[in-house]
Amino acid sequence: MSELVDRIVANTVRLEVKLWACQARLEADTDPEALHDLRTTVRRLRSLLRPLRGLPGVVQLEMSASQVGVLTTPLRDLEVLAAHLHKNGYTGQAQRRLQQLAGSYARVADSEQLAQLLMILEVFPRFLRAAEREGLLRGLRQRIEKVLEKQWQTLEKALNDPGHDRHRVRLLIKRVRYAAEAYPELNQLPPLVLARLKGAQQALGEWHDAWQWLLQAGQQADLQPCVAQWQATLEHGEKRADKALVKLSAACFHS
Repeated sequence: MSELVDRIVANTVRLEVKLWACQARLEADTDPEALHDLRTTVRRLRSLLRPLRGLPGVVQLEMSASQVGVLTTPLRDLEVLAAHLHKNGYTGQAQRRLQQLAGSYARVADSEQLAQLLMILEVFPRFLRAAEREGLLRGLRQRIEKVLEKQWQTLEKALNDPGHDRHRVRLLIKRVRYAAEAYPELNQLPPLVLARLKGAQQALGEWHDAWQWLLQAGQQADLQPCVAQWQATLEHGEKRADKALVKLSAACFHS
């Protein structure tokens, strides 16, 4: 048991260090990947915490991580759209969205949400150690394994549903991927399965981007020149994503 707790604590500290580094990069406002790395680190933290629900301090930490996600999601969406517009020659549209982002990285770095997350994360290992001393972590390995197994079962059920929601499946794939990274000793993935998860997530991500941008084009007139391209990307993305999901299902559940 102690070995498992040691690994969880070490993982928590590693993620805390990464978050502090992301905060510094955001404050400097010179790193185009800082916001993305912050969000990925928060997602990894949430994957680490999900199987620990019910233990002291987990609810507060999960809530703080969620609030950072809510704060940064619209900024990341804007960032991705601006990069896409610039890459495809829509310079004016890209520049307008970059102007909307001006100063936002520093505001995230100085935000109450991120400060609270870092504060709670700093003391979280002490909660875990105290829970261990008080015998609250008995059966922890089985608890984690049960949660991980349920995540896979939920994904399998979604993939077997002919009318599955692609967006929900994308989130479920992220969940099992990051959980496997958080607990590799309990959820080791064969290389083929890992490759299929990554491929499906990427295909669904491209489809989701086009879907989101088309929604925005209905409200933002300067995006109208992009609609035909995005519609084609959406249709192509649906087919590509569906093929990737068939391969994923075969690799994970029918081997």
